[in-house]
Amino acid sequence: MDKIIRVNMADLSTRIEAVPAEWAGLGGRGLTSTIVAAEVPPTCHPLGPSNKLVFAPGLLTGTPAANSGRLSAGAKSPLTGTIKESNAGGTAAQMLARLGIKALIIEGIPKADTWYSLHVSMDGVAVQEETELVGKGNFAVIEALEARLGKKTGILTIGPAGELKMTAANISVKDPDSKIRSHGRGGLGAVMGSKKIKFISINDEGAPKVPIADPEKFRTASRAFAKALLDHPVSGEGLPTYGTNVLVNILHEAGGLPTRNFTAGQFDSHDKISGETLHETIAARGGKTKHGCHAGCIIQCSQVYHDKEGKYVTSGFEYETIWGLGADCCVDNLDDIARADNLMDDIGIDSIETAVMFGVAMEAGILPFGDGKGIIRLLEEEIAKGTALGRILGGGAGSVGKAYGVTRVPVVKNQGIPAYDPRSVKGIGITYATSTMGADHTAGYTIATNILNVGGFVDPLKKDGQVELSRNLQIATAAVDSTGMCIFVAFPALDIPECLPALIDMINARFGISLTGDDVTNLGKYILKTERQFNIAAGFTSEHDRLPEFFKSEPVAPHNAVWDFSDAEIDEFWNF
Repeated sequence: MDKIIRVNMADLSTRIEAVPAEWAGLGGRGLTSTIVAAEVPPTCHPLGPSNKLVFAPGLLTGTPAANSGRLSAGAKSPLTGTIKESNAGGTAAQMLARLGIKALIIEGIPKADTWYSLHVSMDGVAVQEETELVGKGNFAVIEALEARLGKKTGILTIGPAGELKMTAANISVKDPDSKIRSHGRGGLGAVMGSKKIKFISINDEGAPKVPIADPEKFRTASRAFAKALLDHPVSGEGLPTYGTNVLVNILHEAGGLPTRNFTAGQFDSHDKISGETLHETIAARGGKTKHGCHAGCIIQCSQVYHDKEGKYVTSGFEYETIWGLGADCCVDNLDDIARADNLMDDIGIDSIETAVMFGVAMEAGILPFGDGKGIIRLLEEEIAKGTALGRILGGGAGSVGKAYGVTRVPVVKNQGIPAYDPRSVKGIGITYATSTMGADHTAGYTIATNILNVGGFVDPLKKDGQVELSRNLQIATAAVDSTGMCIFVAFPALDIPECLPALIDMINARFGISLTGDDVTNLGKYILKTERQFNIAAGFTSEHDRLPEFFKSEPVAPHNAVWDFSDAEIDEFWNF
């Protein structure tokens, strides 16, 4: 039977609750945002005692469904001040689902200056004082816990950035190969740090399989769904071959690859950091060109990157990170970028926010553009050690911009704008402006239709259809984020008629219900409206749904495009 587990760090108590009827049909983002909106005062300090940190597996997490191993984490964000949901792979989600935990809610702050860990098992949750691993990086934590508790242990942990409550800090998740995945963006690692929790360990020994009401219907739908993932050219060919970094050359050609702190749309050295070059480098050095972030992933868009001596450097080496440290910071050495990616994993800091931050830091003169070794030095000597400068850098792009008086700071709601220039790809600009969580490409990935011709085509350089495109994708994404599915299932869902019905059939077979496509759409709408109402109560208005003014005044080559949406046109987004 599903249950809710609450941990109160103020008195170190735990309790198990029945799932309220109004939460029974929710999972993942739908559940985390519902709980945060219901139980967290919108105006509270994100690092104070009133904020809550919520973990929730998706509706299909723990089942045999392909690509369903995602976990949602939610809280009020210390980076943006808005509601926040962050989605990650790894092993924790499926283990929590098998344990019958619909949500783990962590509230309160300890009275003493003492660090703790949580251990989740069939017996419930144990709160334990932790001394050995405080101050350690994430790789050392995983290694120590596997020695202490066994290789199969699920792990959610924070690195030094989270302990220091840096607002760009991640919560890191162990994947099946003991590598690191991240609940990135929004600073949820700082929230976990504020509650003095160094790590959460999970043991699902003795847990039953996730129950499925209609196994035969589930198997039939699951096969159709998996076939659609493998048949689509993006999820079945492009991503498995080149990873997400396949987008470097594509966005360069489109003039939408933000370069030198968003002053250009193309990077002269794009070939040196492209997905094709990355693939060739990994293959030549004996790394893995395909790798899954969780059990059951059949897209396998991750990879394992080795150095010239064939030794492990990093994994999950994503386009947004390579773009940010590469084109945006003008670094054309993949080895330097990979080393920085490894350090960010170990420190536990968001690799998108931090990459955008380094672009602003270079604009400020802290480093020269192109200084990959300097990025590594600042990560090791300043951010990891929590120096005064390191704390400014660890606060993200907006923090550096304010401290150094930079005017070209690419943020929305104080969150760094990722990897696609909104002047040249206008649909993603609408998503950046209107997302309930600050600039976030995954909230409504219009790149699919603006650039990749998935789900049709909407001209990226024209305003026509962009608001509707972003709205439809944000609604669909909120629903997908509730299922425990990887967001990349959206590619076949947009193009292959059998895909979305198969996903709905799996949910119906799992629970013995009869949802329709309209029900799924209404779920997405409910989630967005719930999140927006929280933000409004926190003091946000439509005036916060705007891009920085330099996008309007500075044309970006090669199309000399500018951001030309009026406020009224942007505000149309919420008319649903």
